[in-house]
Amino acid sequence: MTRHTTRLRELIAAPEILVAPGVYDGTGARLAQSLGFRAIYLSGFQTSASLLGRPDVGYLTLTQMVARVAAFAEAVDLPLIADADTGYGNPLNVRRAVREYEAAGAAAMHLEDQTLPKRCGHMLGRHVIAAEDMVQKIRAAVDARRDPDFMIIARTDARTTLGLDEALERGARYHEAGADLLFIESPETEAEMRRVCDTFRGVVPVLSNQIEGGRTPLVNVRGLQEMGYALVLFSVGAAFAAAKGLHDYLRTLATRGETGPAVENMITFDAFNHLIGLDEHAALEERYRSR
Repeated sequence: MTRHTTRLRELIAAPEILVAPGVYDGTGARLAQSLGFRAIYLSGFQTSASLLGRPDVGYLTLTQMVARVAAFAEAVDLPLIADADTGYGNPLNVRRAVREYEAAGAAAMHLEDQTLPKRCGHMLGRHVIAAEDMVQKIRAAVDARRDPDFMIIARTDARTTLGLDEALERGARYHEAGADLLFIESPETEAEMRRVCDTFRGVVPVLSNQIEGGRTPLVNVRGLQEMGYALVLFSVGAAFAAAKGLHDYLRTLATRGETGPAVENMITFDAFNHLIGLDEHAALEERYRSR
């Protein structure tokens, strides 16, 4: 079987843009697989919200993220791209993070050049470390991986405070240091998005991070492919959609004392059990039943 790391590289090198939805639990991962997506994305934003009930401002630990990576890798047979924030410290911490993510089953991880405490890439108040310091983190990440196909994605958050020119210059330096794919976070116009793609066309693939309500324009998948993006992350929309559904269900219960009116907007009991693999479990039970 082709390793997930190798498969992800093939998908990113293909002419068609790769769409990776952000999922934050096993149910979401299985939904993405059932709907035909070819890769999934695990964001720190969603994980912090779902696991801790806290914003994406640096509360998550390496251990918590690695545990979630491992759970997803077990739940579905898809390449997983995972958020690794700032690498959880200096270049030596980055080395450990790469080894842990790789061992847990991720196919790729992205590192960002923010100072601590970090923030979601579409929040204000972000600041970046010196470019040379991030270069050393990228070098450490590349040196640490055991599987040469494990992808190191370099993200820069320089656009918001230092401008697009600085972000593009950093991207070039990070690629030179060994990054396999660039993540120029939060360009603010379609013209800026096109400039990102034009700058690195034929040099290194780039990704777009599409966040509903964020700082970057929402562009459909075809438009992103025409611009030149190789990968698009719809990183947090599933969390927003799930929160809306959960809110509506709980509000119905709180205000009406019943849940019947909410049933039409819910997946059925049987369908949910099928989604999370009860049929597979039953087949295994039968296989190993004492005769």
